[in-house]
Amino acid sequence: MKTLKQLIIVAAAIALTGCCPKLSIRKSGDVHPWTHLNLANRSRNFQFAIVADRTGKHRPGVFAEAVDKLNLLKPEFVLSIGDYIEGKIEDNAELDTQWDEFDSLVQKLEMPFFYLPGNHDITNEVMARKWRQRLGQSYYHFVYRDVLFLCLNTEDPSKRSISDSQLDYFRKVLKSHSHVRWTLVFMHQPAWRGPLLDNWSKLEDLLADRDYTVFTGHVHKYSKSIRKGRAYHTLAVTGAGGGGPASAPAGVDNCQFDHVVWVTMTDQGPAMANLLLEGILDDDPCGK
Repeated sequence: MKTLKQLIIVAAAIALTGCCPKLSIRKSGDVHPWTHLNLANRSRNFQFAIVADRTGKHRPGVFAEAVDKLNLLKPEFVLSIGDYIEGKIEDNAELDTQWDEFDSLVQKLEMPFFYLPGNHDITNEVMARKWRQRLGQSYYHFVYRDVLFLCLNTEDPSKRSISDSQLDYFRKVLKSHSHVRWTLVFMHQPAWRGPLLDNWSKLEDLLADRDYTVFTGHVHKYSKSIRKGRAYHTLAVTGAGGGGPASAPAGVDNCQFDHVVWVTMTDQGPAMANLLLEGILDDDPCGK
């Protein structure tokens, strides 16, 4: 028999595998100093982060700060929506210099980082070849805890384009993962704004019979819209130029800010929180 000491508050008895799903605490009487013990964390829930555009008149130090703060937050992994280097050149040596700088930043992350190309990263065939040399494929997918992640290339084969071969790739992916609980789509350019990207409307048709959410960037201004009954998010920036003084973001009132997106994946879909970089502090913010 357990002693009274052993029974008094066994804190944090939350099992990741679901073997012990409830917090264990000794109750005494009909009243107690807590509201309920139905914990929000479920075994199928998980948290990941998304970073927005870094380049397009990037401001030195901002993305590095985001990396440090992501390491404080400890997401399971970090996704992105492209524009890592200033690019838009054909000089191989300079491209290597820019990529080396960016890679040195994300290598400091304690969790996996998933790349996805933006127009600053792949502007011409020289840059597309450099991507392939350094990073391999420019579009791909993965599945984690029954959630399908689609990482698109909206510069394929050129600006604002999704190739037939890419569409065929994702057609096969969606067919072979028809029963996942949710699908998350990541791409740089918001394909539904302005003239539709090549093959985007066809890909939307392929997504029509499932639950999905879309994340993009490119315009350096945050917005959320409902399209075809689903949430489409355009992120602001994580270091890229904005509309304020010295190219800084113009502020929340103008939907321009440096942020990371914190996502908790639930069976009801992704629950999102936009975390401003200036609001994430370490455990000694007033230290000398």
